[in-house]
Amino acid sequence: MSHALRVTVWNEFRHERHPGKVRDVYPNGIHAVLAEMLSKAGCAVRTATLDEPDHGLTEEVLAETDVLTWWGHMAHQEVEDRIVDRVQRRVLEGMGLVVLHSGHFSKIFRRLMGTSCALTWREMGERERVWVVAPSHPVAAGLGEYFEVPHSEMYGEPFDIPAPDTLVFVSWFQGGEIFRSGCAYERGRGKIFYFSPGHETLPIYYQPEVQQVITNAVRWAAPLGWPAIPTPSTRIKGGHRPVPIEPVQSE
Repeated sequence: MSHALRVTVWNEFRHERHPGKVRDVYPNGIHAVLAEMLSKAGCAVRTATLDEPDHGLTEEVLAETDVLTWWGHMAHQEVEDRIVDRVQRRVLEGMGLVVLHSGHFSKIFRRLMGTSCALTWREMGERERVWVVAPSHPVAAGLGEYFEVPHSEMYGEPFDIPAPDTLVFVSWFQGGEIFRSGCAYERGRGKIFYFSPGHETLPIYYQPEVQQVITNAVRWAAPLGWPAIPTPSTRIKGGHRPVPIEPVQSE
């Protein structure tokens, strides 16, 4: 491939701007940690945050994005619907989307899933064991049978999402709950991966196994022949329309 995979890391960047535990763990923002990780993996990375014009997701930025990662929590409803429309259109055209942790409740993920994406949760910093249930899937590359997050926020079933095209990870928590924590989907020409481990007050995004999963997910979600290709309707504007089929003449 002649160019680096182009990744835009999107984050609300609200929690981290106020003194407290979140800023202590992610002083430059969760997006900064993810961007550094993906840059080291060879990606060409840019960041975008909620309070930038167009939330940092202009037409130009998205046109130059092969994979978009999404982290949101406290301000899902502040994301403008016109930007959600824009991101959805790009996913359907072929841009990959990796949704992290509380991004399950983002407007874009709920739009693409067509469900509430609601779940149960408990914030106690308990142990999470992430089981690899699809070891041949590219997102599971480099992992063993399972890995553990020492202190995590419990996400539990029922999780109101469509059945994944591939369920890659299932998590178990100390309280006994289980959760579909790694789900792969296709929508239009685009690929979507949801990965639940990760919390704003816990250093989960520094953990090597978690970074491996996110890096794998970004590479898997990349459009075939990236950069992302336009939809057929866009290509038709160039003048290449299919030849109509002539009706069969009855004798």
